[in-house]
Amino acid sequence: MRLRPVVLLLCALLLATPLSGGATPLREGERPSQELAGEQIALWPVGQVPGEQGKPRPPRVVERSSDPAQPDRYVDQVDAPYLLVHTPARSNGLALLVIPGGGYQRVVIDKEDSALLPEWVDRAGYTLFVLRYRLPQPGRDRQAALADAQRAMRVVRAQAARRGLDARIVSVMGFSAGGHVAARLATGFDVPAYPARDAIDQLSARPARAVLVYPVIDMGAHAHSGSRKRLLGEQSDPALATQYSMQQQVRADMPPTLLVHAGDDGVVSVHNSALMAQALAAAGVEHELHLFAHGGHGFGMRVAPGSTLALWPALAQAWLAAGETGEGSEPLPGGEEIRPWGSR
Repeated sequence: MRLRPVVLLLCALLLATPLSGGATPLREGERPSQELAGEQIALWPVGQVPGEQGKPRPPRVVERSSDPAQPDRYVDQVDAPYLLVHTPARSNGLALLVIPGGGYQRVVIDKEDSALLPEWVDRAGYTLFVLRYRLPQPGRDRQAALADAQRAMRVVRAQAARRGLDARIVSVMGFSAGGHVAARLATGFDVPAYPARDAIDQLSARPARAVLVYPVIDMGAHAHSGSRKRLLGEQSDPALATQYSMQQQVRADMPPTLLVHAGDDGVVSVHNSALMAQALAAAGVEHELHLFAHGGHGFGMRVAPGSTLALWPALAQAWLAAGETGEGSEPLPGGEEIRPWGSR
């Protein structure tokens, strides 16, 4: 009986000690926050996320801004990926899978998610499905983000009929490292990144079109060092760097692609988009490259009114509209609808 207090003390210490692979400590000025309000759709059946073991950690949302008018949140600890749906009051009938960036360290929320709503949802009528995807960590397959993106595209198509959306024309838009994930999807939509789980996985994962905004593309001389380190490791061999350099994976049957970048981007070099455009041209893939003189990195929707950079959303929407011809895959023979695992 004398040992009981000691045992209880040891248990308390173990519970208070962070486990290996747990949450990264918050940086100075960061504080816990809340996920955006709205419908959430789990990508995978509970306990069946490919390659994941044990109980998933709850996603952690962190606020970095001290200005309530300019929130700057991110989410990490995404062990059970999900989609956040933004539904317009007046739909244009089109769905867009959005993949925010974050250097493969986090998934940013505001500049490349909530800030899209006034222009893309309220005004243009797109239904946005924003992906919270798995990030690289020790023991996790490098293809986890691609698996999540493929599954997300299929889930969107499975949801299309009941939402009044065209399942044939589902495009993808990715930002920064999310642009790398989107490019991986556009070039590797049929790569077997995970074992089929259910009927949803019979649907095509090929986007109708791809919009890549200041994307991470190269893992070589022009790589974003943080993204490369987190995805490929400290010392990556040349074959691995080639595999994950998206300009090296361009193929003739990939979707038409739009690239948007600022020439003064000091984080992800504009050479990334230039290399991708050259590869697309060489493969005969329809594409456009829009380079703006100023804007830096991570501008998202927060650009100065009246600047040429402020035109990029209108350019992207006009380019997407030009592809509304139904060239994407049919959802299922006979138009049957399949519902994904639980909304929450």
